[in-house]
Amino acid sequence: MEKLDYYVLDVFTDQRYKGNQLSVVRIENELTMEQYHDISREFGYSETSFVHYSTTQNAFKVRSFTPAKFEVAGAGHNLLGAVCLALLKKWDIFRDQGEQPWVMIKDTKIPLNITMENGLPYVAMKQKPAEIIGEVPADIIAEAIGLHIDELVLNGWAVNIVQTEVPHLMIPIKNVAALQKAVSHKSLLKTISENFGFEGCYLFTTNGADEKHPVETRFFNPGMGIDEDPATGTAAGPLAGYLEMYGYIKKDQDYLILQGKYVEHPSSIRVKVVDDGIWVSGSAIIVMEGAIYI
Repeated sequence: MEKLDYYVLDVFTDQRYKGNQLSVVRIENELTMEQYHDISREFGYSETSFVHYSTTQNAFKVRSFTPAKFEVAGAGHNLLGAVCLALLKKWDIFRDQGEQPWVMIKDTKIPLNITMENGLPYVAMKQKPAEIIGEVPADIIAEAIGLHIDELVLNGWAVNIVQTEVPHLMIPIKNVAALQKAVSHKSLLKTISENFGFEGCYLFTTNGADEKHPVETRFFNPGMGIDEDPATGTAAGPLAGYLEMYGYIKKDQDYLILQGKYVEHPSSIRVKVVDDGIWVSGSAIIVMEGAIYI
């Protein structure tokens, strides 16, 4: 029997019991796929990250899984929380690297910028430039989220599939009232995502959001076993790129996205579009730690 240390963090927040919950397990070597799946299912959070320092790649390596046995390849709360944990625990994860620190999510190199805010590490993860790769008819998706097609009208923006690392569907919603009313019809959403080639649905509005957060969002991803996610960095990056393309936000400026309000885990995701990518950033705080046995 082997003992592994684990930690639970709240991510994209600086307050305990807010943000997006993430379990992180520290390992010495890769586990079997069955072990990854079993441990992720046991925690039951939207994602569990497994971390170790790879001496062959000279990098901190993260692999993340959902309870439904899917491996998550994007740089979202799964990666942010893992890096924040390493910094809070003062693990030496950036040895043998230059001025630009980086980590690995599975086999992808992710550049980072790290600062301190309110006594916590604030980590920015650089995603690839956003690309619109498709469009879904509004009437099809309206039925799947329990809204009338007239409630998917916002500034004339289309329902687009946008990708940085991971393709997600950007769904403009008329106002905050309609956003709150939306529901996930899981089987319909799963079928649509399979037919059109995207992962999750990022519902958003700029109409009625608060002054601090000019964009308010919700995220449904039944195909990956996620009913509603409190914070989704892999979708926030594509949304920032989408909004910049439509002229709503400007390059080289920070903006905050509010997510998780309706599942009582409000999260604040900072985004910035630059010429060669999109920075998605936030902090995390440890709420639990202990040991598991395999």
